[in-house]
Amino acid sequence: MTGKQSIRKRRSQTPVRRPGHRRTPLRRTGTGWRGRTIVAAAALIVGLLAWATLARQFAPASNTNLARFDAIIVLGTPADSDGNPTPRQLARVTEGVREYERGVAPRLIFTGGAAYNVTVEARVMAKVAEAQGVPEAGILVEPEAKDTIQNACYAVRLMKAHGWRSAEVVSSASHLPRAAIIFNRLPVEWRVHAAPPLEPESAAASTWATALEVLKTLRYLAYADWAERCEP
Repeated sequence: MTGKQSIRKRRSQTPVRRPGHRRTPLRRTGTGWRGRTIVAAAALIVGLLAWATLARQFAPASNTNLARFDAIIVLGTPADSDGNPTPRQLARVTEGVREYERGVAPRLIFTGGAAYNVTVEARVMAKVAEAQGVPEAGILVEPEAKDTIQNACYAVRLMKAHGWRSAEVVSSASHLPRAAIIFNRLPVEWRVHAAPPLEPESAAASTWATALEVLKTLRYLAYADWAERCEP
């Protein structure tokens, strides 16, 4: 092969570049870090909800073997806008009165202020208990608490003022795990007791109540336990 033939062959093997042709660089999109951020946030949320759910699942039902107590604490829940007891409120009071009549404790403490409207929850519940036959001497009202932390703290503070050291805590079933976690941090002997609804709840209502309590439990564990700590 002659030199000219060799040069022609090399030229024919060299790729021809068109004028103005440039290799297009690969573009980096932002979906990578955004996607990782979304996944991390979702994992964090799932982890926090799992923490609250497990805390509720393993919440103690009592810290004592007592069968009789110094008081029955009925935790507040809102009355309606006209000051009338709601079905949930009636259920809690009714169960508290039943326990009182069974001799579980010689007195009832109703705790709950005007947390959601102008009506003081504890006073409405006390009137219902009186209407159900509990004498005024067997009823104490704690009218200031605005949430479950204060329900527990202020009720125990009232007990300490009278020298009482033990209580049965009555509330709705979905509320009791969070209440138990809170009471377990207070210097009192206690057990929880569920107030059954006066009428069967729908599955949707029950699911919603439980989901809401999981969120409130998470708030307590992650924030309110230290930010809103109350000394009885």
